[in-house]
Amino acid sequence: MAPTAYAVKAGETAWTADQLAEIRATIESDMQVLREEITMAQAEVVALMRQSGDGAGDDQADAGSKTLEREQEMSLANNAREMLLQDQHALDRLANGTYGVCESCGQPIGKLRLEAAPRATLCVPCKTKQERR
Repeated sequence: MAPTAYAVKAGETAWTADQLAEIRATIESDMQVLREEITMAQAEVVALMRQSGDGAGDDQADAGSKTLEREQEMSLANNAREMLLQDQHALDRLANGTYGVCESCGQPIGKLRLEAAPRATLCVPCKTKQERR
């Protein structure tokens, strides 16, 4: 699809093929980092679960500490998975020509916002409303 088909705010220049390629590369690079983080977090959870299995003689503080560490690693992995899904959604939007359109109001998100946060799906006013809820 031609770069001019992507939404831009009034006063902004159309997306160029180079700008879109840079956005795509940024998202794909982020996805690779997230996949690595997920793999490391999963390995850490497995290691922590093995350690907790031989916790005979551990006091309550040790058991609680191990549980907390495991939950933190699981939370990190879950957050990385969510961001990976958001990145994939951004790539899908690039592929189908809807990248740059706010999913709430349908107005352009703005090139500066998308360059700073390539996985953004909401314009600033809609994101602000969402965060207030």
